[in-house]
Amino acid sequence: MGAARTRTVSRLRLDVMPMVRRAMSIRITTGFVLAAMLLSAGCSSGDTNSAAASTTAKAGQATTTNSGDSKPAAVTVDVTDMKFSPADITVKVGETVTWRFKDSVPHTVQGIGDKAMGINSPIFNKGEWSYTFFAPGTYRYLCSLHPQMRGTVTVE
Repeated sequence: MGAARTRTVSRLRLDVMPMVRRAMSIRITTGFVLAAMLLSAGCSSGDTNSAAASTTAKAGQATTTNSGDSKPAAVTVDVTDMKFSPADITVKVGETVTWRFKDSVPHTVQGIGDKAMGINSPIFNKGEWSYTFFAPGTYRYLCSLHPQMRGTVTVE
């Protein structure tokens, strides 16, 4: 009688496993969707122009550039010696800013507040990262690894 019970329990486990896998898949997918929604919602920075901020974040495009790209950037910011140089720049709508990483430690370019939410580079020791600004305004940024490193892009 013990062998028959074991077969029945095994059969039940086999019947239940597809449902368990599906439930886990649904939970994982839901988690990813919720995470994406939270990331796209962003955090409030006290900026009263939040409608323009979300438009800016969607309109801006970030690209990682290689040294072989032929289109020159409007402005280049050097990231070296634990600082952005120049730290404060002004560009026109539609122009691209390129950050050139040339330091012995890793850095990022991370926008501060809703308006600058789309500015989010990967971590670099060497290389370049570019961002095109499509809406006027003031965009503050920092290095997320070294928050004392800060800069501002003013788009006219």
